[in-house]
Amino acid sequence: MIHRRQVNERMDKDITKDIPSAEQFLAEMKRLRYKRNFRKTIIGTISSLIVVAAVAVLISMLFLPVLRVTGTSMTPTLYNDELVICSKRSDYKRGDMIAFYYNNKILLKRVIGLPGDWIEIREDGTVFVNGEELVEPYIDEKAYGECDIEFPYQVPESRVFVMGDHRSTSVDSRTAMVGCIADEFIIGRLIFRVWPWEKISAL
Repeated sequence: MIHRRQVNERMDKDITKDIPSAEQFLAEMKRLRYKRNFRKTIIGTISSLIVVAAVAVLISMLFLPVLRVTGTSMTPTLYNDELVICSKRSDYKRGDMIAFYYNNKILLKRVIGLPGDWIEIREDGTVFVNGEELVEPYIDEKAYGECDIEFPYQVPESRVFVMGDHRSTSVDSRTAMVGCIADEFIIGRLIFRVWPWEKISAL
């Protein structure tokens, strides 16, 4: 009888040992709740980041495209591999830099003449617009460059006359091959340089 009682007491102790206390139960519930909330927080954060990234890409594509400069036709203002932001707008003035489509490529040039303007370029590269010499602090040197049009030249309606800042190498509206740029091919005006970091600035 004594032996059987000892066995029963030991079994009761083992069963009691397997039943968690109220504190253990509450601690486990708290741990599971924290794990569930943490998972929800992570999923919510990732979802928010995806939405923000998608909106940023959409805005970039529709309103503020980011373009990479290729070549040297816009030096010393812009250099190869720099990144610039383009604002999609239709009102331009002389001196603005614009991006436009040409032969399935995107070119960056500076607006020199607006619709109706009369353009004349002297052999030394001096540019005149409507009879007045154009002040061009953005170029390093004047050059006649590649030019096969007759002057004085009048800019057609709904088009702009563009030139690169590196006048000796730029192929632009001075050649009949490129000509003046029609409004429908213009992407927008360059407004900001975002790369490299040390040269971040408005344009």
